[in-house]
Amino acid sequence: MLIDWTHFTPWTALAGGVLLGLASALFVLLNGRILGISGIVGGLLRPRAGDIGWRLAFVLGMLVAPGAYWVLAGPTAPRIDAGWGMVVLAGLLVGVGTRYGSGCTSGHGVCGLSRLSPRSLVATLAFMGAGFVTVFLARHALG
Repeated sequence: MLIDWTHFTPWTALAGGVLLGLASALFVLLNGRILGISGIVGGLLRPRAGDIGWRLAFVLGMLVAPGAYWVLAGPTAPRIDAGWGMVVLAGLLVGVGTRYGSGCTSGHGVCGLSRLSPRSLVATLAFMGAGFVTVFLARHALG
């Protein structure tokens, strides 16, 4: 295995992880809710009175953030090594897995594990294991 040192960015990855952890901790401390995108967006599909504003603000922030980055850092070209069919299929599989697993990777992996949730541990092990197997098959077995 070779490491692509040109694209190896441990400091920015560490900073992103710290920001995500802080945001998750603050969100649960200030709002008493888990910072999982599937639950936040799912709450918009079945809205309750007084529960829509913060959910919309959260989703809007996720949509505006890339534009803010573009303004501050300049344009970057995304690199996706797959066709549109594969991207759509992957999105559908993630959606089905999120529904089947009762939460998304951020909800289980970041928030659930920090609360020592056994269900989140099982879910995190399952999606990490599935990811490892998929990468191995795609890169080594299927070529």
